[in-house]
Amino acid sequence: MKKQHQSPVTEPVIELIVPGMGSDHCAGIVRKTLQRLDGVEVLDTNIARHLVRVVVKSGDIDQALLRTAVEGAGYDVASVRAEDGEAEQSDEEIEADYLLQARRRLWIAGIPASLIMLLMLPHMFWQPLPGYLLIVALLAFPVVFLGGGAATHRASWRSLKNGTFNMDVLISLGSLPPYLLGLLGFFFPMTSFVEMAATIMTFHLLGRYLEALAKGRASQAIKKLLHLGAKTAWVERNGKEVEVAVKELQPGDIMVVRPGDKVPTDGEVIEGESHLDESLATGESLPVYKALGDSVLGATLNKEGRLRVRATRVGKDTFLSQVVKLIDQAQGTRVPIQEFADRMTGRFVPLVILVALLSMFGWWLFADLMRPVLYWGEGFLPWVNAEASSPVLGLLAAIAVLVIACPCALGLATPTALMVGSGIGAERGILIRSGEAIQTFKDIQVMVLDKTGTITRGEPRLTELKAAEGVDENQLLHLAASVEKASEHPIARAIVNAAEEKEMSMTSVQSFQSTGARGVSGEVEGRKILIGNYRLLEESDVQGLAAMQEAMLQLESRGRTVILLAADGQLLGLLAVADTLKEESFAAIEGMHQMGLRVVMLTGDNQRAAQAVADEVGIDEVYAEVLPEDKVRIVRELQEKYGQVVAMVGDGINDAAALSQANVGIAIGAGADVAIEAADVTLVKGELTGVVEAMRLSKATFRKIVQNLVWASIYNLAAVPIAALALLHPMIGVIAMTASSLSVIGNSMLLKRNFKPVAGGGL
Repeated sequence: MKKQHQSPVTEPVIELIVPGMGSDHCAGIVRKTLQRLDGVEVLDTNIARHLVRVVVKSGDIDQALLRTAVEGAGYDVASVRAEDGEAEQSDEEIEADYLLQARRRLWIAGIPASLIMLLMLPHMFWQPLPGYLLIVALLAFPVVFLGGGAATHRASWRSLKNGTFNMDVLISLGSLPPYLLGLLGFFFPMTSFVEMAATIMTFHLLGRYLEALAKGRASQAIKKLLHLGAKTAWVERNGKEVEVAVKELQPGDIMVVRPGDKVPTDGEVIEGESHLDESLATGESLPVYKALGDSVLGATLNKEGRLRVRATRVGKDTFLSQVVKLIDQAQGTRVPIQEFADRMTGRFVPLVILVALLSMFGWWLFADLMRPVLYWGEGFLPWVNAEASSPVLGLLAAIAVLVIACPCALGLATPTALMVGSGIGAERGILIRSGEAIQTFKDIQVMVLDKTGTITRGEPRLTELKAAEGVDENQLLHLAASVEKASEHPIARAIVNAAEEKEMSMTSVQSFQSTGARGVSGEVEGRKILIGNYRLLEESDVQGLAAMQEAMLQLESRGRTVILLAADGQLLGLLAVADTLKEESFAAIEGMHQMGLRVVMLTGDNQRAAQAVADEVGIDEVYAEVLPEDKVRIVRELQEKYGQVVAMVGDGINDAAALSQANVGIAIGAGADVAIEAADVTLVKGELTGVVEAMRLSKATFRKIVQNLVWASIYNLAAVPIAALALLHPMIGVIAMTASSLSVIGNSMLLKRNFKPVAGGGL
């Protein structure tokens, strides 16, 4: 299975908000409708936000035409706008309106339907009421035709006129014929079906309202993110601090962030120090220390000190906006298993109508042959009446098939699980942008890890000090740091950092000189100091080298870079520097092995240093001295070599192509933007244990999708034959149909309760 990334879009992108698009079945109808228009390409549909994004490639297509097309398919359009334009309503306002309409329609239907039930029970089981049929027909009329059912029938008519079959068609066919046939009771003695029509429509509207409530809760993660950002910012303008709207910020603006304020947008600290709560980005509860030169994220909370921050990214370029975009993509992408559901639902409604007609005519023509089934069911199903006339049985069977077979649950199976799964990931700093990755993750057998910045910290640190006999280690570090402070080399920085961590004072160096990549020299406290590799000190006739040679070779065999320090021609000791391992790398790789993965490491380092790291953390296979252009080739070779699905974790620009080549690309969030853009999964915290957590979350989400699809499929496959045999009353059927949809949503939401983080990244 090979993933495909969307190519960059240059044509105008239009967004449509379609509140009634509540399942993937509905989204499929909207997609097909729009794709019939020449010059329109559907990019994605997001069930959580009722959003459709299309690319307009023809000047003949405008927003009005897009709206007309979608409404022609039976779905009202709340908003149409250019992707970068102002929305007519916010997502929250649209959802609130949709929920309000669903509640209003439910009240309009529910009150008359309740009165009908109150009248029906004494009429059927106690004493026939005079004028009963006229009363219930009048009460049922607003339920079936006005506020309650009008929107449903309007959507059904549009859908049929457009040559599509949405789920409203089944409800209309299940409610209109019973009501109209029930009116024949004014002229002929026959069973009334008016009550059934009102009940079916009421339970349908109740189901729509409950689904809207449940899906609103399932998609809370992205709504929380959208509201996390600050609304205003204090900026320096003409020597004064003024308050402006965040949307007015420009890169380069100097922002003042006081204690307790949210950082308005992404930036860099230019003055001050403080601790920031970055839990929204990393899921980490402990505040993070920030000082001069550190980057900060918009919407994070300043806990104590006053900061001056230069804005670096604003608007849609900020971290928070990118997170929302990634979650949108995850909820809008399609999981391959959904193709199965799409094929089923695409043919399901016409098939259901055919089965309903066959059931009706079957009972009309062959009632005597089929009636023994009713005698069997009459013993334990109280609503079964084996003595009913064949026309009544045929009509009951047809209506029951229509209402029980709505593929709502099948259409909700994937998007609801994706909503919940992507929301859990966002809260924990795991951004899964590809629905396909969720399915592919379960098949991963080989995990490829970039070394620098992924397994290791990506910056050298002083790891060992070994002083010559009679020399104090602190004195050795003091002299080394005093000289190296004048150098910009990464190794020098590591030595100086080590001295600063020990709060050592450093002496100013005199006569500093650098000999390129071999070392540096200078005068400290009247002593001539020489620091460099073995060859440099050997050429300078330094005494005492032989005593340190064995220790140096041992450290180099472990992947350390060793430098030697001499004073006045006498060796004082050695210092070993290495790109140290991240603490979580051990637990992460152990967790991968527990999952049965073969772990492979790619690095540009030499074989000896690479093997030392691999041996320390338990890597199975090492590719050393790898050039950036070789990474794609190696990933491809691994895919061919093992015949298995390969995932890759990387953080740099040179990893981007390999991340795209891998079946699942995983970017460390602290890495380059281009690597994150090429990946299917982004780990915001930048910790390797997040890979194991992301795999667990993806597998758990996919299990929910499978459970939902299996339940919905079994439900429909089992319920339709039962309904066709007249063993299922239509009113029971519509309750069961609603319960099925809600059970799928509820099962998806259980993921939030059941998915727990595992300490150490293991299983």
